[in-house]
Amino acid sequence: MAPKSTAVGKDRALAGEEEVLQAVVLADSFNKRFSPLTLHKPRCLLPICNAPLLDWTFESLALAGVQEVFVICRSHAELVKSAIKSSKWSKPSAGLKIVPIVTAKETFSPGDAMRDIYTHGIITSDFVLVTGDLVSSVRIDEVVRVHKERRRTNKDAIMTMVVKESGVRHRTRSRGESAVYVIDPETSECLHYEPVLGYPPKKYACIPREVLKEHPEVEIRNDLIDCSIDVCSVEVPSLFQDNFDYGDIRRDFVHGVLTSDLLMKNIYCYIAKDGYAARVKDTKSYDAISKDILARWTFPLVPDDNHPGGHSYEHIRGNKYIAKDNTVTLSRTCKIGNNTLIGSQCQIADNTQILSSVLGQRCRIGAGSVISNSYLFDGVVVGPSCTIKRSIIAAGVEIKEGSCVENQDPESLKRLGSDTNAIIWPQPTIDEDEEVDEVEHPINQRLMRIGDDASDLDLSDAGSVTSESEPDSDSYGEDSFGDTDLSSSVTTLPLTTTSNLVQQADEAAISEFLHEVKLSLERAFTEGHSVDNAAVELKTLRMAHNVPLRRVREAVVGSIVDKIKIVEGGGVAQRKEIATVIP
Repeated sequence: MAPKSTAVGKDRALAGEEEVLQAVVLADSFNKRFSPLTLHKPRCLLPICNAPLLDWTFESLALAGVQEVFVICRSHAELVKSAIKSSKWSKPSAGLKIVPIVTAKETFSPGDAMRDIYTHGIITSDFVLVTGDLVSSVRIDEVVRVHKERRRTNKDAIMTMVVKESGVRHRTRSRGESAVYVIDPETSECLHYEPVLGYPPKKYACIPREVLKEHPEVEIRNDLIDCSIDVCSVEVPSLFQDNFDYGDIRRDFVHGVLTSDLLMKNIYCYIAKDGYAARVKDTKSYDAISKDILARWTFPLVPDDNHPGGHSYEHIRGNKYIAKDNTVTLSRTCKIGNNTLIGSQCQIADNTQILSSVLGQRCRIGAGSVISNSYLFDGVVVGPSCTIKRSIIAAGVEIKEGSCVENQDPESLKRLGSDTNAIIWPQPTIDEDEEVDEVEHPINQRLMRIGDDASDLDLSDAGSVTSESEPDSDSYGEDSFGDTDLSSSVTTLPLTTTSNLVQQADEAAISEFLHEVKLSLERAFTEGHSVDNAAVELKTLRMAHNVPLRRVREAVVGSIVDKIKIVEGGGVAQRKEIATVIP
């Protein structure tokens, strides 16, 4: 039974009453992309342009008129609670009521967090769902208004996803993780969602034929950046509670809802034309969003005005930001390049160059050093004649004289000396016994790493193909269904040994699923099960094997057709034979 507050909120939402605008912030990242920076501190408390990411998120929500915020945290929960308590957001004048909620230790995914939200019964109306690493100036209140208007006429419209258009080479567009959206141009309904990995490159967009049959006009978009801002109806957490296989919000929940014949719910896209929105998902996006902040694309959230950390900076021509408290010491012979931010109490020695970089508070840079496209947290000490390029340096790190931190390869690591504790991220190999999410595979992670252009990887653009059946790359040998007519050129990419093992495991899982379906239908026919009971057993098999609904349909149709004997001459005799199997 749904929590009482949730049921009341649902009735209010449909009645159109004025409600407190609530937001849920998922403070955990549920991955290790910033490790080891996140060993002792959660990602949401890492600084970007000298303010914790969580403060940028709160500032974004306050700008949109959100009144009540629930911060869902498990990892380093006490640090998150302490940071909120000591920040400006804990004051009554902040206009935000922030409630930290510590989830169970068994919370290992966004889906688990959403189930915990349902258990707590804290949601009383339509709410905004964001992550704790969001930087945004988008007017989320406008998205909420559009969502609520749509809900008045369609109670099955449970979510509105905020996306932004981008070019192929837009710096905040992730090369390792994107998606194909199939959208109804008239209603903005998202008809199909398909995640796309950077490695191995995805060759095809597989769009269900039902989508094209029911919607004569659709837009197939791969130029949209997911802003990780969702306006959700009050019943969304309960859908996670009912479907325990929903782990990731996009790849599992959105894809699962859109492919379900049972839920019959609708999800919409809101393509934001104005404002800025991006999520710091990895070190490459950290670099891109930092540069966007310094270049003032995030206005009005800029370092010299509305700085979430409460710091005061002087904005100088060329987008140079220097702390205003007169504690920064700059040598007369140092060079401060464009798009650079220098925190208070920093000391910059002779002939030093700081180019397109961010220095935290109390940093000391030795004579003759070069800092380029890098990010130094508080208290970093750089010795004389050092070179740091495209790197993130954690708080309190000391870099000895003459060190060079740039190319992230084993040879560069050796040059740092035997007593260094530096590491290369991500680790180039994985344990064969370790189960790794395909998005988190080290090769795919290279596409999300600061300073790595992945020039040694074959990442040819395979284009896209709309097909009514599975493409060859996703077929499963003798158990595949149908043939595919490919109408455009396709480039193939040799997979690594690990990828081949994953593919073989997938093929074995599909073969096992098909065999189980066949046995289940044999029992149903032999023992005379009702259609409802047979459907329940098939649904259980589908969830256990984690296969799409389309595979279930194909398996059922194939098994039933196999049971029908072919009668010579066809006609009436054949129809009678079919009737013995399908009354």
